[in-house]
Amino acid sequence: QVQLVESGGGLVQPGGSLRLSCAASGSIVSISVMGWYRQAPGKQRELVATIGRSDNTYYSDSVKGRFTISRDNARTVYLQMNSLKPEDTAVYYCYAAGRIVGSSFDSWGQGTQVTVSS
Repeated sequence: QVQLVESGGGLVQPGGSLRLSCAASGSIVSISVMGWYRQAPGKQRELVATIGRSDNTYYSDSVKGRFTISRDNARTVYLQMNSLKPEDTAVYYCYAAGRIVGSSFDSWGQGTQVTVSS
């Protein structure tokens, strides 16, 4: 079983920064993509950013120029969040997909709360 554990959330003032981390563990053969989603109160879960095998990245329009996604040792993904806005307040979920022995996997973390408020 693949597990994802997020960390780094918290309370920050508008304009501030946070760095989220997500570590994947288990019998992983390879990871094809890792990313971050978020869900704000009363809203649907939305894709924030992804990073693929070749470090190709995708960002939603709402975070372009402010957030940066990166990888470490093919098992950990980070989200550097700068110039945070109140509308960034949400639970942020890590996502990963890839291969385990004899199968594929698709896994979600439990989420970490990010609150942007003065």
